[in-house]
Amino acid sequence: MIDLSLQKVLHTAEGEMQLDVTAKIESGQFVSLYGASGAGKTSILRMLAGFMKPDSGFIKVNDAVWFDSRRKSHLEPQQRKIGFVFQDYALFPNMNVRDNISFALDKHEPRQIVTELLEVTGLSNLATRKIQTLSGGQQQRVALARAIAKKPSMLLLDEPLSAIDNVMRDQLQYTLLEIHKRYALTTILVSHNANEIIKLSDTVIHLEQGSFREQTSPARFFGNGNEASKLTGNVISLDEKGNAIVLIDDRLLTLPVPGTILNNNDRIEITYSNFQIQLLQH
Repeated sequence: MIDLSLQKVLHTAEGEMQLDVTAKIESGQFVSLYGASGAGKTSILRMLAGFMKPDSGFIKVNDAVWFDSRRKSHLEPQQRKIGFVFQDYALFPNMNVRDNISFALDKHEPRQIVTELLEVTGLSNLATRKIQTLSGGQQQRVALARAIAKKPSMLLLDEPLSAIDNVMRDQLQYTLLEIHKRYALTTILVSHNANEIIKLSDTVIHLEQGSFREQTSPARFFGNGNEASKLTGNVISLDEKGNAIVLIDDRLLTLPVPGTILNNNDRIEITYSNFQIQLLQH
């Protein structure tokens, strides 16, 4: 369980903004922070990582206190079990792929995890390649592998797929979800992409100008008309309340389908802006 209450004055392009966010995140969840640019999403990741100190509040992770302004307690970043993937990847161009991943480990830590991560992220055949010879998607995989080399309990992702084309983005979304499950991580993602959030997340935390607005499921959040988005999926089953269990890529979502007659195996398109459901194929 991550229990946090964060208050900090942020200096933005529009002037000072008061960040005030309180939330609880269950261990093992995949959570997305959603909101307009400048809402404070990246600042929350940096505070969780220990790179930025809140003005007041607390961060408690399970039984450990990472930050508490009243006790004047602040755990240093290297003492927090986190992996962080930056928007610009922050890789070392003079090192090859294997060395970039190994850099996260202490000198005497075993290197078996590096070989495992090369396999999990599909980088085994690129292990000796220099970073500047890789595509954006390949570099992103290196950054992800390096972030989890020390087996963190929490993975923080700051818009990691924003600069990648749609085909590669879909592939990396699958890799992110696979790694999240395989290593039993609590993952917190900053993203502006509604489709991405729906595919990956258990929970959405909505921020607006530094303030907490809502914490709910992706289906409920985007179903309330918060964003225009379309996804296609297959109906797996219908529950007793009339909700459809829909398989979208490799993720199951429970969606309310008021006034829509559906059957098992129907293929549907969901428009989240006004929550319309269109039957594509019986």
